Amino acid sequence: MNDVEHTLDAAAALFGTAQRILFITGAGISADSGLPTYRGIGGLYHERLTAEGLSIEEALSGEMMTHRPDICWRYIAEIEANCRGAQPNAAHRLIAALEHEKPAVWVLTQNVDGLHRAAGSRKLIEIHGTVHHLRCTECPHERDVPDFSGLALPPACPVCGGLLRPDVVLFGEMLPQQGMDRLEAVLLGGIDLVVSIGTTSVFPYIAGPVWWAQQQGIPSIEINPGDTEVSRLVTHRLRMGAADALTAIWRRLHRPDPAED
Repeated sequence: MNDVEHTLDAAAALFGTAQRILFITGAGISADSGLPTYRGIGGLYHERLTAEGLSIEEALSGEMMTHRPDICWRYIAEIEANCRGAQPNAAHRLIAALEHEKPAVWVLTQNVDGLHRAAGSRKLIEIHGTVHHLRCTECPHERDVPDFSGLALPPACPVCGGLLRPDVVLFGEMLPQQGMDRLEAVLLGGIDLVVSIGTTSVFPYIAGPVWWAQQQGIPSIEINPGDTEVSRLVTHRLRMGAADALTAIWRRLHRPDPAED
């Protein structure tokens, strides 16, 4: 048995006994749906500037949305165009399936693509929001959109003429307090396993639950082809793509033939 098989077996054993699981997901989990991983290996904005010579953090900032919404919207629309038509992959679907088998399976995601929700996950903290919900910056108007096709950029509110923006957290903006409170409640309620998938974990609130798990003696698993901020902290590390890793773990938990056990 090689090291990967051994780690998959160990990970599957943890999944099998855990009743309360927290998944933390980033762009890497959507890679098998054809979406770019932004900062990750081969990402849309990996080591390149925008046409204006800006970092993506500058272009997609709250300050840019306020002062140059045309620039901010240009790159929000580019991200949405790369997400358009994407469907949940095996990783999204298997996490949703586990939610039906366990008392508590939570997902804390940085992704704004909506694929966890489309796969059926309901115990979901979309900490960065979703590109599919627009809100006016001047009045209470808000609405859902399937995509940005047909939108004039930047779009104007049909009610007051103010600026519409996606209900997402831009760089430099505060996280939604409701989402942070929900995460805190999940951790205080008790977790048996933390699984970090497809995220570099550069944000403290994403790395935080893994640090917390280590301090509490709670096992953790990382699924990521590259090195991250939490790689040295986790109990088990799988240098694999999300769909391959979760499919392999699922097959160990759901043997089709008793003779395979």
